[in-house]
Amino acid sequence: MTKIILSKSLILYFCTIKFLTMIKIFKTSKNVIVNIDTYLDNVELGILNFKEGVNHYLNGNVQEFENNLKIIEELERKADSIIRKIENDFYVYSLMPNYSSDILNLLEKVDDIIDKVKDNLSQFDVEAPYFPEDLKNDFSRLVSLSVKSAENVIPAARVFFTAPNLVKDKLQKVMFYERETDKLATKIKARLFKEMDFLKLSEKIHLRYFTLHIEEVSDASEIVAKMLSSLVIKIKM
Repeated sequence: MTKIILSKSLILYFCTIKFLTMIKIFKTSKNVIVNIDTYLDNVELGILNFKEGVNHYLNGNVQEFENNLKIIEELERKADSIIRKIENDFYVYSLMPNYSSDILNLLEKVDDIIDKVKDNLSQFDVEAPYFPEDLKNDFSRLVSLSVKSAENVIPAARVFFTAPNLVKDKLQKVMFYERETDKLATKIKARLFKEMDFLKLSEKIHLRYFTLHIEEVSDASEIVAKMLSSLVIKIKM
């Protein structure tokens, strides 16, 4: 029993040393941690504007929808600019050479989230899908669930750089909302093709397409969650 307790204590000790070393390395370049924080802020705001934008579209609030789209486009542009700076700083300061590629890959996958919310909201603008009144609530709920998955993965990514031990607890909600998004998306698609005979086949396919668009946000969040989980384990080893 004593040996087991000692072994666990040693593991905890070495993990703590690694985490503190990681934080210490980032402090050698304050710009890096500031840029990462700002970058995640932009992604977070992009997610919120996506949710608002889809709901404004469903409610016929054209001006508000267009404003959300413009904001997301600007946030995505800023995020791309910031991530280039972060990548440059990693190479200039030779930060965490054993994990730098993993961390940069993680940030690129976070970038996929804001890319998807921008592209998907743009498709609403370009294709102008028609939503029957009795489907609008379902689509609003679908957006809410998908966005919740993304909203929970960003704090998990943020805490990874300060307290990696807390990441696991935050990822459970990401996976929960991703599964709930899939369930509701399947229900919507079933309603489209089995119950809504008043819609043309082309209209059903079009709305199925937008259901998949919204699902992509939670799917991208799930990828980030899995990468975070793997990276925490890798750092602990």
